[in-house]
Amino acid sequence: AAAAALEGDQRFVAEARAAYRARRDRAVALLNTVRGMTCATPDGAFYVYPSCAGLIGLKRPDGRVLTSDLDVALYFLEEAGVAVLDGAAYGLSPYLRLSIATSLEAIEDACQRMIRASQALQ
Repeated sequence: AAAAALEGDQRFVAEARAAYRARRDRAVALLNTVRGMTCATPDGAFYVYPSCAGLIGLKRPDGRVLTSDLDVALYFLEEAGVAVLDGAAYGLSPYLRLSIATSLEAIEDACQRMIRASQALQ
């Protein structure tokens, strides 16, 4: 099986690489429009790590203050219905981990929800 995989048609590799590049580029572009967040472009991965440092210290609509990247991750889950992981779980605080191993449409929808949720913070 390994020999067949290595010696067989490799066109899917270029197609997959192009699809993930498009997802990455769109996610980074949209995440950089989320208030309080910045996102560098990774060289290659199935996820991006935007900084959420600009959201820490802001108040949720219910008055609770976001004090960590975990608070930010929970806020996006509760208010926007978007599941992200806190960077602290990976030793990368104050960042969030977002997967791009999904459709372009799902990435765009999630980012739009995050944009709206970030605008509700005070």
